[in-house]
Amino acid sequence: MTSRVLSASSLSGTNVRNPRGESIGDVKDLMIDWKNGKVAYVVLSFGGFLGIGDKLFAIPIESFEFKSPDGEEFAVLDIDKAKLENAPGFDKDNWPQNADYSFIDSVYSHYGYEPYSNRFPDTFR
Repeated sequence: MTSRVLSASSLSGTNVRNPRGESIGDVKDLMIDWKNGKVAYVVLSFGGFLGIGDKLFAIPIESFEFKSPDGEEFAVLDIDKAKLENAPGFDKDNWPQNADYSFIDSVYSHYGYEPYSNRFPDTFR
């Protein structure tokens, strides 16, 4: 994963670890903002056992570092576990559909980033 351009399908299922190398989940999906041509957020599957009881969390893609040492591909997410557990999340059967970007803005704010809608002021007039 050293390339600057990656396919969404190549990231789906990628193991996510904390900086200590401990597995904290995997990439479930990427949510694309078609209007602006950007990845709005990464969906992280966290918790549960064998896919049962997993919680889904939206996380800005800027929060991830992608690595491929010795051919093993994974993502590193340097976020405190308590912050992740209290993050904006959703159920696997009820994904957010807010057209006004309020959910995405809450995700970016939770992780200390500028609100997503501020990045595209012409879109939100």
